Amino acid sequence: MKIAALTLLPAVGAFAPSVFSGRRATSVAIGREDNVDLGGNPWKSETEKMGSTDTGDYFPEGYDPNEIEFTSGMGGSQAQGGDRGGPALPGMENLGADAVLMGGIEQAEGIPDGMEFVMSSVPDGEFEMQVAASGSGGELVIDVAPVCMTFEDYFAGFSADSHPSFAVSPAIGRMDRRGGEVTTLTVSCNPQGQAGSFSGGLVINLPEDNSKICYKITANVF
Repeated sequence: MKIAALTLLPAVGAFAPSVFSGRRATSVAIGREDNVDLGGNPWKSETEKMGSTDTGDYFPEGYDPNEIEFTSGMGGSQAQGGDRGGPALPGMENLGADAVLMGGIEQAEGIPDGMEFVMSSVPDGEFEMQVAASGSGGELVIDVAPVCMTFEDYFAGFSADSHPSFAVSPAIGRMDRRGGEVTTLTVSCNPQGQAGSFSGGLVINLPEDNSKICYKITANVF
């Protein structure tokens, strides 16, 4: 008969002491007198050693302190009497006394000498009118829209190759700026008993704008 021997080994790990490792905290107090030099840096640049660098007042060559009083202009725009003292600017002592007004205010009174009324190759519009030869003539009203950026004086007339029975009124005026009121012109035709188809070229000169407006007018006289 065999007997099995069972050997029990002790659990060594279960009773082994645990090992603990820790870190030691170290702190440094910044700003304490025992570890910081609070004396600052004693070094200074050469400019700092010289002191203030401000420049004193100086006067230009030929300066006369008695030429203008120090009280000149102290009254400002509210000064009484109108004379604020002090010398006038050179060349402007008589400013405005002899000024000459140049254009833009007074309207022209007549067609300038030598102005020509020449039709453009393509007219800006065409109009027809019916006129009785036996009557006193007929009229055609045309509203001209302004085309310039500012108010412009205009001069209206017929080209040299137009029939002599045509006339326009008013021939001189001022046209409104673009987008403003229209300019109304009246074209008249007085055939003086003649019959036929008469044509004319109405030209509206705008010399200040260096432009013109042209219309072809046809009068059917019966």
